[in-house]
Amino acid sequence: MFLLNARITAMREVARGMAVISIAAPEIAAIVRAGQFVNLGWAGVFLRRPFSVYRADGERIEVVLKAVGRGTSQLLAMGPGDVISCLGPLGHGFDLEAGSRTAVLISGGLGVAPMPLAAKEASALGMRVTWVHGARSIDELCSESAGDEVIWATDDGSRGIAGTAISAAPDGDVVLACGPNRMLAAVADRWPEALVAVETYMGCGTGVCLGCAVPLTRGGYDRACKEGPVYRAADIDWAALPSHLSYAVTV
Repeated sequence: MFLLNARITAMREVARGMAVISIAAPEIAAIVRAGQFVNLGWAGVFLRRPFSVYRADGERIEVVLKAVGRGTSQLLAMGPGDVISCLGPLGHGFDLEAGSRTAVLISGGLGVAPMPLAAKEASALGMRVTWVHGARSIDELCSESAGDEVIWATDDGSRGIAGTAISAAPDGDVVLACGPNRMLAAVADRWPEALVAVETYMGCGTGVCLGCAVPLTRGGYDRACKEGPVYRAADIDWAALPSHLSYAVTV
């Protein structure tokens, strides 16, 4: 885990209101795994904000976000040359092992966040990667994708299959998913062994504040920032986990 004063190097829009920020963080880029996240801080915010690492290339990492409040609006108002505090990599990511032939990645909305890195890791292990991405409309679909096959799904049918990403997804040897918790609960019904990155409130990001408790089917709680945010879908008590947070989160 590294704590860096990291410089923003670039920013681009990938969907309506959704942007990717590139950050110079070579120490983190060298070791981060798909599903892990960084906690970012900057002047004007009290608590750091968690963001899944979207891509890692050379000396840079990327995160994807929308302006959902004052803090993220401040971050999106920054530009190349601005410096932010970057803590990471944090959390337990996707455990991918050689031997599986196919990987299906399912994302909804900002659930795209860990998927390019997951597609890269799965491809490196010899898997054929299908990425299924869903949103309410074409304007909210992330314009970037990765993998051998991409399937688009929109609620209004404006691009790809009319319906949800789950209904559009094929089966695979390995299923990875990220998106709203209500979507992940549906993933658990269809693929109990799927690996899912959950949404939850988060404070410290290091397992100290206990603000990111995830209820488990075996009883008790885990810390999403430490034991998660990636879990086996069947291990989460979805009925006890809020299906929708009062603000959008990115892990």
